[in-house]
Amino acid sequence: MADATQTAGRTAGFQAMDTTAATRKFRTQDRIFYFMTLGSAALVVLMLLAILAVLVVNALPTFETFGFSFLWGTKWSAPADIYGAVPAVVGTLVSSLIAMLIAIPLGIGIAIFLTELCPGRLRQPISTAIELLAGVPSIIYGIVGLFILVPLMQNYILPFLMMTIGQVPLIGLLFQPPAPGVGLLTASLVLAIMILPFITAIARDVFSTVPPMLRESAYGMGMTTWEVARHILIPYTRRGLVGGIMLGLGRALGETMAVTFVVGSVSRLQASIISPSTTISAQIANNFGDADGLQLSSLIALGLLLFILSFCVLAAARWMIGRVDSL
Repeated sequence: MADATQTAGRTAGFQAMDTTAATRKFRTQDRIFYFMTLGSAALVVLMLLAILAVLVVNALPTFETFGFSFLWGTKWSAPADIYGAVPAVVGTLVSSLIAMLIAIPLGIGIAIFLTELCPGRLRQPISTAIELLAGVPSIIYGIVGLFILVPLMQNYILPFLMMTIGQVPLIGLLFQPPAPGVGLLTASLVLAIMILPFITAIARDVFSTVPPMLRESAYGMGMTTWEVARHILIPYTRRGLVGGIMLGLGRALGETMAVTFVVGSVSRLQASIISPSTTISAQIANNFGDADGLQLSSLIALGLLLFILSFCVLAAARWMIGRVDSL
């Protein structure tokens, strides 16, 4: 009896030791995993800080020479060594704004068609085509824009706009010559085509998450498809839609090659959106290879402005998503 008791005690002791060893092992694994994930997060922050530091250090000569007047300077002249950021910044903001005004309603409309109206046999091919468009390199969009869209704009669309909207007081100032085909409006159309697949794909995916019961209940109450989209789909998925729109805006702000092909690359501030202009990314792409000294520093200062602008867009996106969640 005593031997059995001792054996049982030893067995229980071994089991306790095994349990303690296993617990120690799992605790060590958790600690290692914690530090790995912490290191990965810290690496991202360090990379962002390193990028910011490089931009700030190399942009200092520009701000030492021009001060903060660089931010509102309207002249960019390499021979005179005078540089101002306003034409590039305004071109970036205006082209992105026009692109978003075109792409947002089109993207949401296509997503509603795919989820609510599209025949079943066409839904998958159209969805696949949209996803393929999202993977096309930006330089391809630029080539297509240069050889197809620019002649169409120059020969047909821009003359029509100048003869119609261009004759309207005030608004007509946006459609004044010269109109060689390249310009902010052409760049905006290319940007809209580029960001359309992103907005459409995300909107389609978030619309698919709406519970079928909500749709069926709405249709059962006699709602039309438009009313279901307006009162059910969009309110239910507004957080995902805001995220998709901001993703498209982020790409539009930083797009380089496609815009460089069709924007005209003229560093001059003007009211007309059909005349050649420039953006931050196009200005850097066109001049960085041959730049040195103060011009190189000014281009890096433009890159710093684009970095800050992108950060502000992401911060605004987080704020808007938070506001959407609180509604």
